[in-house]
Formats: sequence, structure tokens, C-alpha cells
Amino acid sequence: MQVTFLGTSSGVPTRARNVSAIGLRLPQRSELWLFDCGEGTQHQFLRSDLRLSQLRRIFISHMHGDHIFGLPGLLASLGLAGNSTGVDLYGPELLENYLCGVMRSSSSRIGYPMQFHTVKEAAEHNQIIIDDDDLLVRCTSLIHRVPSYAYRIDQKPRPGRFKLEKAQSLHIPPGPIYAALKRGEKVSLEDGRVFDGKDFCGPDRPGSSVVICTDTFFSEAAVNLAQGADLLIHEATYAHGDAELAYQRKHSTSTMAAQTAAEASVGQLVLTHLSPRYAPGNRLTPKDLLAEAQSIFPNTLLAKDFLKLEIKPREEDS
Repeated sequence: MQVTFLGTSSGVPTRARNVSAIGLRLPQRSELWLFDCGEGTQHQFLRSDLRLSQLRRIFISHMHGDHIFGLPGLLASLGLAGNSTGVDLYGPELLENYLCGVMRSSSSRIGYPMQFHTVKEAAEHNQIIIDDDDLLVRCTSLIHRVPSYAYRIDQKPRPGRFKLEKAQSLHIPPGPIYAALKRGEKVSLEDGRVFDGKDFCGPDRPGSSVVICTDTFFSEAAVNLAQGADLLIHEATYAHGDAELAYQRKHSTSTMAAQTAAEASVGQLVLTHLSPRYAPGNRLTPKDLLAEAQSIFPNTLLAKDFLKLEIKPREEDS
């Protein structure tokens, strides 16, 4: 899986950072998922190598404007392009009313099917919201001024690597037979020999996992959701010295994000949703927030707009 940050500022955009949006490219399929959609996200698409036509699912963390104000325009543009087969939207209970109200008031016609999925019950009862051949998606409730949700995406284990040299040494003809063996099937050759695909594949390879967590004060539920994930993307609106502000506004500091990563034993942490008060040139800058987090969780990166990350299982890197 590949993550692209389309917006990494909190509250309002800055010259260098747009408001919240994250794109997730999925392996082995021409499909894109979007997490939050702040104002101007469709412009960020135009500046990236992501294709809006591949958008299939949108996940909204909560109903604050810096996470949803770009959604009506993006969906309307997708409809005008005329190449969408449909979009599923996941998020708080008010999401459908908000979008339908905007579309109705602006006389906008989408022209493709939209399905809305409320995640409140799934978050409260630890239910899976998506389970397909490749992926599992779960969510949990966070601690914010309005209902807010974190999402976890797990890629299911993949078949082990095909033992090509073994197949060649047994003079098994390539082509469809190799494909069947890769799928673990039994095949019969014309000469009467029978082979079991399980004998030609190594152990299953672990899938990758990512957790996207914004907006929230420090949350044990987020720690539980992120356990063992390869990548945790966590908001870090405030520096450690502004913890009182974080408490008042129910956001996280850099050290809270790092504490979440450490307690969850994740592979890597990426800080996002940074307050404009830390823009370069001010007393504290994003580099200071990064240093604070790294003092607790060394494998921490600082997100910036258009940063791309390949999510790989830690077992593959060892």
C-alpha cells in the first residue's frame, strides 16, 4: 500500500500545507481510498500523481470543516468527469445529511451511485466495516469535541513466493499451469503427473497495515487499534509545551502521538495535522515537534504535503 499526504495542516491552510486529506493507493488494483477531504483537496489531486477517477471509497474522521469542506466540490467534479462507477462514504452520522443538503441546495447532480455507511456502531462494538479478498478495515472512537474516528487498514496475508526453479527442474510447462500452482491448486499434467501448488509456494507473506488517527486527545482506544501496525499516522497539532491547549481543544501534542506509537509498538510514526502556529520562522517549528516525538519514539517522520510512503510489513524489511 502507498500513502500520499494531500494536506497536513490543522484548522486552516498555510502556504506550504493544505488542510487534512490522505490518499491510499491499494496493491494490485486500480483503486484509491481517501481519508478526510479538507477544502482544496481536489486542487491537491491536480498537483499530485493520484487519479481522481480511481477514487472508490472515502473515510471521514469527523465533521469539522478542515476535514470535510472539500468533499462537495470533489464529488461534484468527479460527477462532471463522468468516469466514476460509484463511491462509498464512511463516517459520522451527520455525513449523509451534510452532503445531501449541500448537493440539494446547490442543485448539483452527481450522476453516479453514492452509498453512505455510518461507522458509530462498528467503532463502539469493534466490528469490521470492510472485509474483502485483500483488506480488512476497522475503526474506533476517539476523544474530540465532536464524534471522531480513527481507521485501521490491514492487508491480508499474501501467498508465498513461487518456487520457479523447482517447477523448471521438474519440467513443468509454464503458462496457465504455473498460475494454478501459484494459487495453491492441484494440477494434472498430460504425462499423468500430479502436483500440489502448496509444494511450490513459500510461507504466506504478511500484509501491511496502516492506522490513520486524527483528531483526538491521547486515547487508549487509539493505542489498542494501532497495536503492531506497520505505520501510524497521528495528529500532532501542538508542541509538548502547549499541552494545556491540547487538553482544552481535545487535540494531541507531539509527545502524545509518540506515546501512542510506543505503547502500540508500531513500526513507524508520521506526524500530521500541525498547527500553523509552528510555521517556519516562529519560535517553535515543525522540526521542534519532530524532535520532541523522536525523543520518545525514534522512528518518527514529519509529514508534508505530497509526501509518499510505501507501507511494507516489518518482516519484509528484516
